[in-house]
Parts: sequence; structure tokens; C-alpha cells
Amino acid sequence: MKLTVSDLTAGYAKAQVLFGMSLELGQGELVAVLGANGAGKTTTLRAISGLIRPWSGEIRLNGQSLMGLPAARRAGMGLGHVPEGRQLFPLMSVEENLLLGAAFLAWDKRQSSLEFTYALFPRLAERRGQLAGTLSGGEQQMLAIGRALMGQPRILMVDEPSLGLSPKLAEEVLATLARIKAEGMGVLLVEQNVALSLEVADRAYVVEHGKVVLAGPARTLVQDERVQKAYLAL
Repeated sequence: MKLTVSDLTAGYAKAQVLFGMSLELGQGELVAVLGANGAGKTTTLRAISGLIRPWSGEIRLNGQSLMGLPAARRAGMGLGHVPEGRQLFPLMSVEENLLLGAAFLAWDKRQSSLEFTYALFPRLAERRGQLAGTLSGGEQQMLAIGRALMGQPRILMVDEPSLGLSPKLAEEVLATLARIKAEGMGVLLVEQNVALSLEVADRAYVVEHGKVVLAGPARTLVQDERVQKAYLAL
């Protein structure tokens, strides 16, 4: 499974955000998208998942164009999206939130997804009947990731998973994404904690003003003077 984004332009109303965004993600890779607030990271994920319509460019999944396809169709083709801010249903239980992520699957596949998600996040299994809005911040992030995994994606896009979490919980969440990658899933990570992202990522893209300005292996970028000065305070 390979995701390819080529020369993407997009924005909101007349405000252009992406100016030729391009990236690739392969199966079993964890790729980080780094950049300052307003650089276009979240807009890129929203365009890939179908939440906004790109103005031009191309998005392909295993060579098949996704342009013009609705978000639900893209999810059915193997794209999962964990949005910034989690966007859970607080008055629904943990399990009800999870099952929403598998609404398009047959019942037997929903059950296997539940088993996989609960094995990955035992705390969710313990709280399956609890209202989502009463969970801790870390548990809510686990639930948001678990809901996306319920659709059995091959590519998982995760937007700012450590937002609002303690350093310890942030490390735990990103370690979980590394485990998901080790299972053979492709993970596209947008994350404010650049140092932690580069620890778990295979490759990374640095985005400024809606386009990639640096790209390469994470171990190389962490030593790049520009990255160190702009994002690592070194």
C-alpha cells in the first residue's frame, strides 16, 4: 500500500494554504510531517482524507486516484484519519465511539477490529462502557486512534496526537504508533513535538508555507542545522 501526494494546492475560500505539497508514504513506514503552526500540515491530512477538496494536484493510493472521491469511500479503501483535537462523541460510551469507526464493515469484521483495538489499548477495554467525555486526555487520544483503527486501515494519518498531554503520555502515544507501524501499517504523523517525532519516524518532511522545504531520513534531519535551530532549540 502506497500513498502518493503530488503538487497539491488547497485552501479555504480564497485563502490558499498548500502551494504544491508533495509527499510519499509506504506500507510499514512511519513518516513525520513537521512545521510551524499554519504551515499546512493539518490541511494536507484533510485534503488526503477527503474532508476538503484540493484545488489541483493528485492524490493516489496504490496508484488509484482519490481525487473527487468522498471521505467515506477513501476510508473504505484503507485510509484512516485521527483528527486534531480528537473529535470524539463525549456522551457516547467508549465502545460506541469505537464502533462508529467501523460502521462500513461487516459485523464479524467489527468484532475482530474491537478485539485488535482492545488488545492494543487495554485501558479502553477496561472502560468500554464509560462515557468518552469522562476519560483522561491520554485515554481520549487512545480512543481517537482506536476509532480510526476500527476501520482496518492500511494507511493511518494522525494529527497532533500529543496535544495537551504530559511528556510521559506523549511518549506512550507515539510508542503505540511505532508499534502500529511495526504491524505493517503506514503511519503519517503530524506532531508538534519535533524531537519525539524524529525519534520514532523513519523519514520526515519539513513543511513551510504549504510546501516541502526539507525531506529525508529522520536520523539525518535531526542533525540538520536548520531543523535544530528552527524546531529543536539547539
